[in-house]
Amino acid sequence: MGFGDLVFESVAAGFAFCIIALLILIAYELIAKSALSIDKFGWIFLISTTWDPVHEIFGALPFIFGTVVSSILALIIAVPLSLGVAIFLSEMAPSSVRFPISSLVELLAAVPSVIYGLWGIFVMAPILRIHVQPTLAKTLGFLPLFQGPMHGVGMLAGGVILAVMILPTISSISREVLRAVPDVQREAALALGATRWEAVRISVLSYARSGIIGAVILGLGRALGETMAVTMVIGNRPEISASLFALAHTMAAVIANEFAEATYDLYLSALTEIGFLLLLVTCFVLTIGRLLVWRIVRVPKGVTL
Repeated sequence: MGFGDLVFESVAAGFAFCIIALLILIAYELIAKSALSIDKFGWIFLISTTWDPVHEIFGALPFIFGTVVSSILALIIAVPLSLGVAIFLSEMAPSSVRFPISSLVELLAAVPSVIYGLWGIFVMAPILRIHVQPTLAKTLGFLPLFQGPMHGVGMLAGGVILAVMILPTISSISREVLRAVPDVQREAALALGATRWEAVRISVLSYARSGIIGAVILGLGRALGETMAVTMVIGNRPEISASLFALAHTMAAVIANEFAEATYDLYLSALTEIGFLLLLVTCFVLTIGRLLVWRIVRVPKGVTL
């Protein structure tokens, strides 16, 4: 190995270790700043549902619940739409409309989250309150998910706004993954008598599934950490409810809302511990996603490519 190659390898390795060191430093600082809350509440902090700064009682479970449920709801809404957009743009759209639609989809990713929040308050929430929620209550009201007062804002609104925000991320990456599939895959399926949809489903989607799952994971990562737009439409009430119509709260939102109001050390420490929990939840979910991708793409023993 030449001197230049050795220098390049050392510099690249240094950059990689800097990322690891930065993550460790962030985790260390969060743990250090939340030590007061950890010492007083212990693991009860994770399962307590009471958040009462006046009486110095703090529990993170409503915020963990709101973060996870709103993100899962966003994926349920966004993934089918994103895959539909990606398949249309990569496999079916004529060239005259492919570029304009692709540009518009990518433009959605550049819209500031506060703009999504304003749109959610003034446009989406009234539509949910007047049209969507009454329809869901009338048709699916026997389920606990669609019962209770209809505010417009709430868990459903938070999930919808997150779905809109992660849709361009998932669709753009999925489109690039689908375009990277070799044309021989499509031609082989068509030559064997498959229809166009069968060729896409069997040859293209199966070939690109690892990349699509990676796109979904990136979208989930953004949904877990999104703050401003969710804060404006989710209702900001630390409660756990089975209804999607109920007001809720998230970990990122409570930090943004109350950090400036933390007037004593325990309050500030509890908010910092929630930030640490958000880091753990995000890392855990992304790690599970990466393991899932690895499990899908690994080649079984005895199979040769």
